[in-house]
Amino acid sequence: MAKGWIGLYDVSNQRGWWLLDALVATSAVLQEITHLPPDWHGAGCLTEDVLRAIERHSSGRSIRHSAETGTGKSTLLLAHLSADHTVFAQNDRGDGDSLMRVQESHLLRRERVTFVVGPTQQTLPRHVFREPLDLVLLDGPHGFPFVELEYYFIYPHLKPGALLIVDDIDIPSVFGLFDFLRDDEMFELIDVVHQTAFFQRTVAPTFNALGDGWWLQRYNRKRHPIRDSAIVLSWKDRVKRRIPAPLKRILRRMRG
Repeated sequence: MAKGWIGLYDVSNQRGWWLLDALVATSAVLQEITHLPPDWHGAGCLTEDVLRAIERHSSGRSIRHSAETGTGKSTLLLAHLSADHTVFAQNDRGDGDSLMRVQESHLLRRERVTFVVGPTQQTLPRHVFREPLDLVLLDGPHGFPFVELEYYFIYPHLKPGALLIVDDIDIPSVFGLFDFLRDDEMFELIDVVHQTAFFQRTVAPTFNALGDGWWLQRYNRKRHPIRDSAIVLSWKDRVKRRIPAPLKRILRRMRG
């Protein structure tokens, strides 16, 4: 057997050759996926650049368990990148046909994919994730507060080092989540391809999903208190806002 490295893969053992074979196979599948027409289904498809970015950022990672909201070309790719992929999607037959197109495609590895059909506003709260997630793509409903709802039921299950991909960040309601995540201690923004953001889960502790703690989140610490013409303050509140934060902490300690 040959010794040494090919690219990032150590081919001096059986596992190295298996990983290399898997990479070659996935690249061939991706080539087929990118040749599907842009209007393959009516719900909007990820561009070739974004699909290649998903493959690139997944390369070298062990993706045992993954999930996505919405379905399309990404599902075909993730069915090859992940050993266990869960798809939360609407039955949009006659109104986009994305689910039908995916399920009927010869490129789908059906043995690796579980479909949870219905509105994510209902299916995600009821779903039980039995294993930590290595990759998640959020591309379901984009109206407020639906993407935040999806994030809420997903983020506690992301393991350190996991990929969180958020599509359509050019939509204001989705950009709000993007803006929060790029300031949050739990995530590092590693790439943006067109309107798709790629985050990596850090080793920061998981934010308590059943508590409050808004003051612990960096996004809020940097922006509180909000100054806006719609917020009418009393003279006492205006004075409080002018007191420097270090002095406020000293005064609180003095009060006991």
